[in-house]
Formats: sequence, structure tokens, C-alpha cells
Amino acid sequence: MVLRIGTLGAAWITPSALIEPAAGRDDVEVRCIAARDRGRAEAFAKEHGIPTVHDGYADVVEDPEIDAVYNALQISGHKEWTIRALEAGKHVLCEKPFAMNEAEAREMADAARRSGRVCIEAFHYYYHPVGRRMREIVQSGQLGAIRSASATFCTGIEDTPSSIRHQIELGGGATMDLGCYPLHFLRHIFGAEPEVLSARAETLRGQIDISMEADLRFPGGVPAHISTGMIPGTWFTSWVHVVGDEGTLLVDQPLVPQNGNRIEIATAAGTTVETLERTPTFVFQLEAFVRAIAGGAPMPTDADDGVISMRVIDAVYRAAGLSPRGEV
Repeated sequence: MVLRIGTLGAAWITPSALIEPAAGRDDVEVRCIAARDRGRAEAFAKEHGIPTVHDGYADVVEDPEIDAVYNALQISGHKEWTIRALEAGKHVLCEKPFAMNEAEAREMADAARRSGRVCIEAFHYYYHPVGRRMREIVQSGQLGAIRSASATFCTGIEDTPSSIRHQIELGGGATMDLGCYPLHFLRHIFGAEPEVLSARAETLRGQIDISMEADLRFPGGVPAHISTGMIPGTWFTSWVHVVGDEGTLLVDQPLVPQNGNRIEIATAAGTTVETLERTPTFVFQLEAFVRAIAGGAPMPTDADDGVISMRVIDAVYRAAGLSPRGEV
């Protein structure tokens, strides 16, 4: 059986996240696309071999020739079009962050339950062997009792008129677009939701955070810290550091391990370094999506997990004296 997918928007991430992984499979086809500008959609479809261009998003979600929808719209378009796709009987792969805020995410999760369809938030890193390995190391007890953890994701992004990350009404902000990753790294390493103790942001135009630091506390009183930023000129950096009473873990490049990765484990027995495969994270994500739709193992980054993601992000914004997106 072939999984037929329609895509919403002609986003820059779509080739890497969907089209290229689908091209490597004989059981997935990207059948149609719609974008705000039909001309852009037509050019995108021609470049990537998508056979059908629709006039609008509604035509995609209602297309009887597709089984699933990839929602790569700006964050402000996630709730409406994910829910509409679910109500039309389609499975949904929705880009991160899942929604503008927790309230929207709850509506989406409720719609997913009603529909009985698979709906996931596209935290692609989770499905790669590097993501799996860093969770295994911490949860195995190899590091002993965990004493602290920290994670980061930073990269430079210019403040331009076309940058949706700098537009509050579209869900802009470093914590939304980038900080969602270190928060997710730590949540799934611990297998728990943290309490947000404090946060500090550097902002533009009042509510657009261009950097954010937050102090967290996980069950058992374990302290953790995340940092994120999109200040122009910043190097692309992602890492996770976990300190236990019997060892430490440092994971370099858990986000896109296809660009190179390094897992360093230091214990009393010595230091070991692992470098895992560089197959793109998106390949593993699509494989998990196909399996889940076929009735296999459910995906941990499902809509319910998306609700938790947004609840933690909302808490970070409030702790920094800012409003959750959609409440500004």
C-alpha cells in the first residue's frame, strides 16, 4: 500500500523533511501541494516532481486521492489546518512547534482522538539513532543518579521582513522555533515534564525573544537549564550535557546528526566516544510515520506530547515576563 501525502505550503524545510525521504521509498508518494501563492506552488511542484497543484489548502485536505497531510505552514496555521485535515480523515505530520500555545494544542489533540488518525509533531531528531542512544544512556543508569542537565540550540537568523520567526502574529520567537528542541531533548531524556523556575529573554519589539535562558526542575528535584538564541552571527550549535554521580554524557549535534555527531561518556572506567550513522533524521521520522499509520508502534511525539511541549513553552514565556504566542 502506498501512503499518498499532500503538503501545505512550499516551506524551505519540505524537501529535506518530506520530499527527499519519500523519494527513497516505494510506499510513499507526495501527490499534491498548495501555497499562499499559486505561482510559488507551481514552481515548487515542478522542481520536486509533485503532480498536482491545488488552488488552496482546503483543496489539499479534502483531496480524496491523499491519505495524509504534511503541515509546514507558519505556526499560526498549524491548528486550523491540522484540525481540518483530521476532520477530513487525513493523518497529519505537523511541523514543530505544534501550535501557538497549549490551548491550541489541546484542540488539535482532541481532534486527533475524535478522528482516530495519526497526528504527530515533527521532532525528527527523536527517531534517529543518536536521539535514541542519548535517552538509553541516561535511562540505563550508566551515569548513576542524575544531578543536573543542560541543553542548547542556537543559530543566527536575520531580522528581515520575510522572517516569520520575527513576526509575533505568526508565532515568532527563538523559544518557539529553536528552544522547543532543547526543552524536548531534556523532557524525553528524563521521561518527565519539568517545572519552569525562571527564564530570561532578550527581545526585539517587545515580545519577540531573540534569545532565552530558562532554569527547570525535573522530578526528584533535578535542576536543568536550556538556552537558545537566533541572534545574527551566532554559530549553529546544539548539544546536550547530563551529569550523574557516576558519570557524564555530552552529545554534540543531537538535532541534525547527519551533519556529524559525537557522543562522549565519561565514567570512572574511562571515557568512550561514539559516532553514529549520518542518515538524515527525516528518513527515520518518515519510517516511523508510515509504520504508525499501518498500525504499528505509536509515535512518542504525538499530539498529546505536543500539548506538553506547548505547556512548557508557555511556562517559559510567562517566567520571562512575556506572553505565550497567540495571547500577545
